Amino acid sequence: MKKECVTMLLAGGAGTRLGALTQNLAKPAVPFGGRYRIIDFALSNCLNSHMFTVGVLTQYSPLELHKHIGVGKPWDLDRMHDGLTTLSPFTEHTGGNWYLGTADAITKNRTYIEGYDPDYLLVISGDHIYHMDYDKLLRHHKKTQADVTISVLEVPWKETSRFGILNTTDDLRIYDFEEKPLHAKSNLASMGIYIFNWNVLKDYLEKDATDPDSDHDFGKNILPAMLADNLRLYAYRFEGYWKDVGTIESYWEAHMDLLAEDLERFLNNNEWRTYSHDSNFPPQLIDEHAVVHQSLVNNGCIVSGTLDHSILFENVQVGKGATIKQSILHPGVRVGKNVYLERVIAKEDVVIPDNTTLIASDDQEPIVLSIENQKKMMNA
Repeated sequence: MKKECVTMLLAGGAGTRLGALTQNLAKPAVPFGGRYRIIDFALSNCLNSHMFTVGVLTQYSPLELHKHIGVGKPWDLDRMHDGLTTLSPFTEHTGGNWYLGTADAITKNRTYIEGYDPDYLLVISGDHIYHMDYDKLLRHHKKTQADVTISVLEVPWKETSRFGILNTTDDLRIYDFEEKPLHAKSNLASMGIYIFNWNVLKDYLEKDATDPDSDHDFGKNILPAMLADNLRLYAYRFEGYWKDVGTIESYWEAHMDLLAEDLERFLNNNEWRTYSHDSNFPPQLIDEHAVVHQSLVNNGCIVSGTLDHSILFENVQVGKGATIKQSILHPGVRVGKNVYLERVIAKEDVVIPDNTTLIASDDQEPIVLSIENQKKMMNA
């Protein structure tokens, strides 16, 4: 069945810089925002943008991620003739291996893509926090008659070395691409969101697959090759909130952003909803001893202490006399009486004993508590 555009969602990242948060868990499956997982934002963007043919490419520690996305029901992607399809690495009769890079992941799933005979291929990542209308991106791609369109945003100059940087003409045609430059000429950073003309891209994928010196990566190999051949590459300026939650610090910052006054509607935007599973816990209980200031508290929570700029996922309990400040408590966390937490991230089902004090100062990375490491931290 022909589709104008097929979406390929890259969700196989290990997220090693997230440390204990991605121990035995793919980065896109990490809980975020009180009731979601990171991948929910990309999948919700697909639904809201009417992109209903979505291949989700998984790889690292995928069990929890597969359970979460299922057949795509929360995002209206449980459809008969398109919808969501999970695409894991597989072995053919000639042998197989892991996805070697972003371009290789697409190459290994050409059969899936060509089954829909698309005109365009949208490639997105499952590990960023943002709201974006991909249909507007596609319309921009058509308007400029581009071979490739790359979504970009302006980043602080001091952070340009973390990104692929694009240099463009006044009409946003790309003439140069720098992968994580030490001295950038522009602060327009690639968001890792691409629209390709499929009949153009597949030729470059074929050439790249046979190059033994290639990293099989869009940013390092495919896009520079297209630029060298003078193809029409255009940038699409994104304006809005976008966060790469690739480190403990940025993950914590993104949660604090949700509590900032200028972003408090980000999760409460009725015109652009973020969807996920509902565990059907009962409503939260804020008892007579509780004090709650600028915090998100999910269903199933029982709060008897003080919350200040903190986020509680579902089924969290906070004991009497406890103070939780600028902290993130994942589902099922139990906080005892007279506990003090500041800049702490507690993973699922962690139990924090009475009278515990854990503080990460402003010049420290937030403390991550997991069942595996909490004894060591408590005794430190």
